[in-house]
Amino acid sequence: MRVILWTPRARADLAAIRAFIEQDSPHYAAVVVSRLIAGTDRLVSFPQSGRAVPEFENPLVREVIIRPYRIVYRLVGDGEIHILTVHHASQSFPTTF
Repeated sequence: MRVILWTPRARADLAAIRAFIEQDSPHYAAVVVSRLIAGTDRLVSFPQSGRAVPEFENPLVREVIIRPYRIVYRLVGDGEIHILTVHHASQSFPTTF
């Protein structure tokens, strides 16, 4: 069984998303963050269900789209999935992780 690990950057992304949305609605901020986390649950059983990130030439770097966010992850061996970043689609995409 695979394990999902959230990198410090991905955790910071979630915290920033929550803080931004909380300015208007603490309830909606919690809903959005919960939805983003839940969007990765299927990766335990279907790790390749996300598409390969088009900006990279590495098939092990993939993403799940939870509009308007891109959750970028890397397949690491047979047992781990590392969530690299949670990225808002309207922002410039990072070139490194």
